[in-house]
Amino acid sequence: MEVQVLDKTGKETGKKVDLQDQIFGIEPNDHAIYLDVKQYLANKRQGTHSATERGEIVGSTKKIKKQKGTGTARAGSIKSPVFRGGGRVFGPRPRNYGFKLNKKVKALARKSALSYKAKASDILILEDFSLEAPKTKEMAMISNNLKINDKKSLFVLPEENKNIYLSSRNLHGVSVITASELSTYQVMNANKVIFFESSVGKIEEQFKI
Repeated sequence: MEVQVLDKTGKETGKKVDLQDQIFGIEPNDHAIYLDVKQYLANKRQGTHSATERGEIVGSTKKIKKQKGTGTARAGSIKSPVFRGGGRVFGPRPRNYGFKLNKKVKALARKSALSYKAKASDILILEDFSLEAPKTKEMAMISNNLKINDKKSLFVLPEENKNIYLSSRNLHGVSVITASELSTYQVMNANKVIFFESSVGKIEEQFKI
């Protein structure tokens, strides 16, 4: 699949980039996408929630009433979960929500996500450029020229560029990552994925194409 390369003004440069069918043209696997997104979101959970259980309640251990003759159920401790202020039964404890996912499944998920975007014509190729200093106004102008200023967009750089990152962090709906950081969740969450021209080669290297 060939895609036109655009410049910062949104005009075609006359150059084309060939998107490999092994990455951008496969039959998408929805279950692989589901598993990869699930793992991504699970890894972002802190898992620091903790409820106070019966053994952690501070209070008297004295038997609060006699065993028989009250006409109510027997009760031995004010810490019991049946009383207000008592411990919680089977409450949440600190835990790690992450789980293992095979590398081949993760690779299949990323290829599937990219294939979905390619089929929907939601992938743009932008000519490589750099900024001499962080300028939010310039990144906003580029988004406007590409007609993506009202959409969630993901810019994929070949390598880290601090000025481009700083220029875009205050723009609503704009995310900037490097090709090595590309994830299934970020691709599926964006309306438009904008690859810098040289970042396509980096993606192909990751999949050893």
